[in-house]
Amino acid sequence: MPQNDLKLLQERSVQIPPNIIKTGKILQSLSLSLATKFAAKLFITPIKYTPPKREEIMDRKSVQKDFLVKEINRIIRVYEYGQSDKKILLVHGWSGRGTQMFKIADALLKLGYMTISFDAPAHGKSPGKTTMMPHFIATCLELGLYYGGFYAAVGHSLGGMSLLNVVRKGLHLDKLVLIGTGDSITEISYEFVKNLQLKPEVATKMKKHFDKLHGEDIDRYSGSEAAAFVHIPVLVIHDEDDRDVALQCALDIDKNLKNSELFITQKLGHRMILGNREVIEKICNFVEN
Repeated sequence: MPQNDLKLLQERSVQIPPNIIKTGKILQSLSLSLATKFAAKLFITPIKYTPPKREEIMDRKSVQKDFLVKEINRIIRVYEYGQSDKKILLVHGWSGRGTQMFKIADALLKLGYMTISFDAPAHGKSPGKTTMMPHFIATCLELGLYYGGFYAAVGHSLGGMSLLNVVRKGLHLDKLVLIGTGDSITEISYEFVKNLQLKPEVATKMKKHFDKLHGEDIDRYSGSEAAAFVHIPVLVIHDEDDRDVALQCALDIDKNLKNSELFITQKLGHRMILGNREVIEKICNFVEN
């Protein structure tokens, strides 16, 4: 791999704009509470990226519909790709899209599976500006009811964390695939505040804010905690060079799963991993056998 490509890979895939960092520092100099409100709003505001051309085929060939998730009263865009009684749910990560795992969807389509994916609230073609992991969870649960269940599910990053919680809450799957999945909500919030170049106290206050908002300790949604309640076969895939989600997250999740296989890759980072041929073959073999 060329040195420049490796350098780009080793950087975080989402860079925080300098003006955002500057604003946060100004607010922090005035008040920790102001900085906390600023950070908390950013924490639940995904970035809507323009889909790359490589996703156009899945976007064009999918049957798309707008779906009301009643529990959260939010509209989402759903993508039905292929047609089969064997359905697999694909769940993107933060600032992702329902067509982001198109190479995985194409491979599963060739095996006779239909994939259902969606743009989470405030992502892709779904309206809104803010969202939270409970919205991902509610969406998966209601889609499960609507489609009569799924044989398997594949989740990337926050999508993987959401699916662990979805299974914990009762959605039946025969198999689950996790790719680059995060773990502790507290650690995620501290890392987020660190990248904003704000004081750790801001992360502490932000965590308390979200605990109060949800009426519970949000670390209950952590990947490794939810994993302890998951008994189905799970394939855990993670790249050792992932700069968005540490490899340790996969190790901790895998340790708490009852029936799992750990597959560690190299030099693929957090997003390139979704299109890697070896990774896709591993997923297909896991789903089929």
